Amino acid sequence: MPLANTVLMVRPASFGFNTETAVSNHYQRQLTAAGLTAQVLAEFDAAVATLRGRGVRVRVFDDAPEPAKPDAVFPNNWFSTHADGRLLLYPMCAPNRRAERQPELIAALAREFDVREVVDLSATEQENRFLEGTGSIIFDHEHRVAYAGLSPRTDAALFEQVAERLGYRPVAFRATDARGQEIYHTNVMMCVGPGVAVVCLDSIADAAELAVVVASLTATGHEIVDISQAQVCQFAGNMLALEPAAGGQPLLVLSQQAHDALTPTQRQALEHHAKLLPLVIPTIETVGGGSARCMLAEIFLPTKPA
Repeated sequence: MPLANTVLMVRPASFGFNTETAVSNHYQRQLTAAGLTAQVLAEFDAAVATLRGRGVRVRVFDDAPEPAKPDAVFPNNWFSTHADGRLLLYPMCAPNRRAERQPELIAALAREFDVREVVDLSATEQENRFLEGTGSIIFDHEHRVAYAGLSPRTDAALFEQVAERLGYRPVAFRATDARGQEIYHTNVMMCVGPGVAVVCLDSIADAAELAVVVASLTATGHEIVDISQAQVCQFAGNMLALEPAAGGQPLLVLSQQAHDALTPTQRQALEHHAKLLPLVIPTIETVGGGSARCMLAEIFLPTKPA
């Protein structure tokens, strides 16, 4: 499976509980602990060091303090990059997240990589239609399949348009948590890696939709590791497969909480396909309602010609 060996991460300047996203993200928790900012930055810097220590190239972009962007640490929601040189900008549901689409960051990428086209989809925000990057879409790049759990942040028609534009087969479904609430992002309950897929099958209530998802994953040769709703709450579905820049065994990046939530049998199944790489990010997870995968924006862009 084509995996990224380079990721972009945004070091936050104004991290905090986002009341606008909490409407649809039921995994956020408010913390008022002293030293919250210092703790978040320590978790972020340690995560960067851990990834670099395992051979992943990490480009760190420092967020600007104004305007305040409480979720800037999750850049995968507002852009994605692709091997043909395209960079897609996505429409964001929460108005205070739209400032995360920083031209300076795009310009920095364009100086290093061959950005051949910027596709800006953000105009649909005016129509209240949203599609939040690789939070909304799980790309199986090897088999050209795209998966999306529909929610207030993931519009069905937009998803199909993006899949068609990129040449991927779309597989849409609805996923709900244990209380019957729509799961805000697909990448909370699903990860597709090299030869393995982590998915909360119990979250897909519609039998026909579930059958389509299982059939698609099976047909593309993925071993399915089924996780529970309780494990979803511990971000066990929020993983990302990467590869070291120098090659070698693929890595499956997840949080320490997610790693500890997996059963020994589940961990063993995953380790047949990739080396588990936990990041210790409890404050970011608790307050932000997102985990390791959300912090990583994959860079698939070609390197810039000399």
